Parts: sequence; C-alpha cells; structure tokens
Amino acid sequence: MELLFIGAVAALIYFVVQGAKHQKELAKVLRERNELRARLDRAAEHESKLRAEIMALHEEARVAAQRYVEQSNLLDTLRARLERYQALSDVEAEVARLSDDIKQQKDSMLRTTKQRLEQAEVRLSEALDEARRIVDAANVRAEEIAGEAFQAAGRLKELSDAADAIKHKIEGYGDAYIIPTYHLLDDLAEEIGYTEAGQKLKDARDMTRLMVKNGQAAVCDYAEPNRRATAIRFVIDAFNGKVDSILSRAKSDNHGTLEKEIRDSYALVNTNGASFRNARITEAYLSARLLELRWAATAQAIRDQEREEQRRLREQIREEEKARREYERALKDAAKEEQTLRKAMEKAQEQIAAASEAQRAEFEARLAELQEQLRQAEEKNQRALSMAQQTRTGHVYVISNIGSFGEDVFKIGMTRRLEPADRIRELGDASVPFEFDVHAMIFSEDAPGLEKQLHRHFLRQQVNKVNPRKEFFRLGLADIKQELEVLGVQTHWTMTAQAREYRETLQIEQQILENPAVAAEWTRHQMELEEVLEEAVTE
Repeated sequence: MELLFIGAVAALIYFVVQGAKHQKELAKVLRERNELRARLDRAAEHESKLRAEIMALHEEARVAAQRYVEQSNLLDTLRARLERYQALSDVEAEVARLSDDIKQQKDSMLRTTKQRLEQAEVRLSEALDEARRIVDAANVRAEEIAGEAFQAAGRLKELSDAADAIKHKIEGYGDAYIIPTYHLLDDLAEEIGYTEAGQKLKDARDMTRLMVKNGQAAVCDYAEPNRRATAIRFVIDAFNGKVDSILSRAKSDNHGTLEKEIRDSYALVNTNGASFRNARITEAYLSARLLELRWAATAQAIRDQEREEQRRLREQIREEEKARREYERALKDAAKEEQTLRKAMEKAQEQIAAASEAQRAEFEARLAELQEQLRQAEEKNQRALSMAQQTRTGHVYVISNIGSFGEDVFKIGMTRRLEPADRIRELGDASVPFEFDVHAMIFSEDAPGLEKQLHRHFLRQQVNKVNPRKEFFRLGLADIKQELEVLGVQTHWTMTAQAREYRETLQIEQQILENPAVAAEWTRHQMELEEVLEEAVTE
C-alpha cells in the first residue's frame, strides 16, 4: 500500500515537472511568434514607404521630362524669334535708348512729385499735430479746472443716452416721438420742390457711403493700424445694420419714432465700442444717416399724398359717372312721362268735346290735373338738364353716425347726384356698421366751392389731422348751422340724430344681458336670416 502511494506521488511530481517544462516551451514559442509578427509589420511598413518613394521618384521624373520638353520648345521659339528680328537690331537699340530717356524723365518727374507730396503730407501732419495739441491742451486745462467733474459730465451723458436707449428697447417708443407729416412737407415746400425729394434721398445715401469710404464714419484710439481698422469696421457694421433695418420701416407718419431709434442705436453702439479703445460712430455720420431718414420719410409722405390724390380723383370720376347716368336716366324718364301725359291730355280733350254738360266738369278737372303733372314733369326734366350742363351744381350734405364715430362728429361732403340720398346710402352700406343720419341737404349752384369754404373754416376741427380728405370734423352741429347762416345759406335742419339702428342695437344688447331666453331667440333669428341670405346669394 505504501509502495502504491509512493508511486502515485512520484508520478504526480513527474507530470508537474513536465507541465512546467511544456509551459516554458509554449511561452517561448509565443514570444517568437510575436517577434515574427512585429518583424512582418515593420517589413510591410518599410515596403509601403519604399513604394511611396518609388512613386515620388516616378512623378519627379515625369515632371522633369515635361520641363525638358517645355524648355526645348521655348528654346526653339526663341531661336526663331532671334532669326526673325536679327535685322532689326539697330531699331531695337534706338527704341531702347529712347525708352531709357523716357524712363529717366518719368523717374525725375516722379521724384519731384513725391518730394512735393511728402512736403505737403509733412505740413498736413504738422497742422494736425498742432490741432491735436491745442485740443489736448484745452482738455487738460478743463480737467485741471473742473477736475473729475469734466470727465464725469461726459461719461454721464453717454450713460444717460445708453440707459434711455435700453429703456426704449424694453418698453417701446409709443407715441412720444411721433412728428406730424405736415412738418416734413412744410420744410420741403420751403427748401425744394417735392419732385426733387427722390434725388435728395439718393444724394443723402451716396453721402453716407462716401463718408464710410473716406474714413469719416467712425474713429478709434488704437495706435496699431490693423486693430484700429478692425474696431472701426465693427462699430460701422453694427450701426449700419441697425439703421438700415430702421430705414426699411420708414413711413410718412413715424419719422419722429424712427429718429429716436437711430439716436438710441448710436448711443448703444458707441457704449459697446468703448471696450475697443473708444471705437465710436462720429456725430457727422449720425447726422448723415438722420438726413437719409428725413428724405425717406418725406418721399414716402409725397408718395402717400399722390396715392390719396389719385384715389380721390378716381372716386370723383366714379361719382361724376354715376351722376351722368342718373341725369341721362332722368331725362329719358321725364321725356317718356311727358309723352304719356300729353297723350292723356289729348284723350281728355277729346272726351270733353264729346261729353255732356254733366260729364264735362269731371273731364275738365281731370285735364287740369294732367296739366299740373305735365308742368312738374317739365320742371324735373329742365332741372336734370340744367344739372347735367352745369358741372358745379350739386348738394352739400351734413351727416353723422353716432354708433360708428360717437357724438359731435360730422361728415361735410358734396355730391352731384340727382338723388343725393343714394350717395348717403352708399356711404352707410359697407364701410360703417350703422347707417348715417342726415342733418342738412343743401342744394348749391357751386357745391364744390361751398364745401371748400366749410372745410377751410373748420380746418382745426378735422378728426384726421394727417389726411384732410376724410372730411370728418369734431364740433357741434350748431356751429355748422351758424357758419352756413353767416354765408347766407338757408336750408332745413334736423338737429337731433335719430340713430335708429344704433339705439335699437343698444336695447337688444341690454335685453340679451338680462334675459337668456331673449339671447337664444335672437341667436336663432340671426341664424335663420343668415341661411336666407346665403340662399338668395346662390340663386
């Protein structure tokens, strides 16, 4: 038993020793394999480098061959040219001599001009230095006198402008800077004719571009030229970007607001530019861009005025065309009515001649009635003919619309329609929610003149202070009546506005608020009415 145990232990020791030996051999084999792999990688890398070098040598050889061909061709060309011009060698020599003389004269003139330019630049530089010394001395003296207060005052102004600009950017501009259009137009009338506004705007824009090109738009305290140019370009781009955006919104009625926006942009850009050695937009360039805005707003105002004038002319043409059609229709109807009445009168006269004494009185009464109708028809015909022939004959009307415009707002207008009430109905059909009330309808042989007199007298009472063509005035009806009496115009007046639709609407709204049943009934009725209207349109 002991022998068996000893044998087993010996066998175990043998296998352990053999296993360790095999592990060493395996590790050696692995190391050799790794070394071989590394050598293969290095060989592959070396091969790749060699291939690259070979390709580079091939390319160099190809380029060298190409250069050789080019040089050979050039040599052949030069030889041919030399043979061709060999006979002209004397001429070329003379040309060369003259060229040298001209070059010497040019060099002499250039040297003289350069010397003069340098002298002028020196004098200019000395003058600028002297001006700077004077300004610097004045500033130093001011600082000595006022101390820090001088610097603080200037800085306070900059910070105040920047604070206002930031406030406007946050809260908006509102109506505080609105300038009425007529200010611009008055200035324009005093200085130039309005047809030059477009050219003035173009000149202003050319001036701003020229100032940028000549370095007058911005300044900076950097001594190094490249940094100074970069800082100046930064503030110019920032300011122009803001101003161009503002100018794109220029209209005839927002000049004041946009001017303040430009000034605020100027303050903000200069405040931000202080970090770049006081890079800032010049006041001269600010003024140039504000001039651009002024002419842009002026040109826009003139264009709006021309559009309004064209709209008024188109409306006048439409109104006169309607009046002409009315007159023609009235003349035709009157002629037809006269013909009918004359036939009826002839028949009545025949009946009178054949009637008995008892019937004659009845037929004579009928004849008298027909004669009166004929007289009225002739008068109507004559009035229509007269109004058609007289282009200034018409009616001046005074109307109001409390539901649309409130109390004490009246429209004073003129129409040449034969039936002026048609014009009033047109005004109330679609443009306003309620119909107009007529307070006076005045026939005049010079309706445009009477209308113009009233508009001038009540000029300060215009509701629209920008566009007087709207013809609405805020005043009392008694004031209009009094002025017409002063002008010697007598007419029938309705002093109280009926405002029927408006007052009925107020009552319905109150009932709807107080009674849900009324609200439901009103809604149902409106829906049914809408369906009826839609069916009528489709038919």
